[in-house]
Amino acid sequence: MESSTLDILEGIKSGNRFSLSKGITLVESQRSDHLPEANALTRGCFETKKTAIRIGITGVPGVGKSTFIDAFGSHLTGLGLTVAVLAIDPSSQRSKGSILGDKTRMDRLSADPRAYIRPSPSNLNLGGVNSATRQSIILCEAAGFDVVIVETVGVGQSETEVYNMVDFFLLLMIAGAGDELQGIKRGVMELAHAIFINKSDIDEKAAKLAAQEYRSALKLYPPLEPNWETPVVCGSSLTEQNIPALWKMIETFGNDVGQEALIVKRREQDLRWMQQSIADLLVIKMSSDSFKEQLVAIETQVLNGEVTAFEGLQRSLEEIMANR
Repeated sequence: MESSTLDILEGIKSGNRFSLSKGITLVESQRSDHLPEANALTRGCFETKKTAIRIGITGVPGVGKSTFIDAFGSHLTGLGLTVAVLAIDPSSQRSKGSILGDKTRMDRLSADPRAYIRPSPSNLNLGGVNSATRQSIILCEAAGFDVVIVETVGVGQSETEVYNMVDFFLLLMIAGAGDELQGIKRGVMELAHAIFINKSDIDEKAAKLAAQEYRSALKLYPPLEPNWETPVVCGSSLTEQNIPALWKMIETFGNDVGQEALIVKRREQDLRWMQQSIADLLVIKMSSDSFKEQLVAIETQVLNGEVTAFEGLQRSLEEIMANR
């Protein structure tokens, strides 16, 4: 590990926010030459053996995720807990850039010394999370945070990856969203440990009706965890209705499911992370200039009929292994 990376690691362990930000920037880097140091930093943080309660939050556009997290996170810091928020912003298909405006929508948490907010671009990841989000969680745990919240860009059939990196997965919904959202909701409802119907203060009757509909729909799915039945709660980020109750529910979840089950779940998540990291590593290697040149040469040979497609595949794999 280079001395600069070692300094970042020591800074993270001591709870230095600047070091944490530098560390997350390193693990988010798309540069292949940063990969060894990013992995070394992650390994060093993982070896601290610190753990936090990991909460994933997702919901349909307009449900008020950032406002909810501001209220929910402020409630947690008010209890004396420290909270890290990894807010993933969608990246533009054209410019590849992101607005990264979540921090501006979390007024109280942004000014709270017990909270840390890190907006990150999704880099067009279909899972609604940045490819380095798992590593960022480990860095935040090493920094000593009690709770790590991952906010995804939205809800869709492919945006369930966050479930595979958190302990508790919360789905935010609103009443009266319309039947056009049924397909979107169905893809994540079966993964939700709880459903929170936000903005219930606007129309309490509609919220209660929606809650009953969701409870009926959840009966069609098998239990997500042993000893746990997914609750549906009406509440409001603005009035903080049922936000304290939601936190108590998350605490109850840990007790009901059991620590051993959560440990097994995290190990399974680590395995999935390893498998995904292998795929990510191959993508990085394939994006290098040297490999691209070799690939173009192989593709030309296939087009000219000099080699078969199978031979081209074999040569491509050999090039990947040669550049490891």
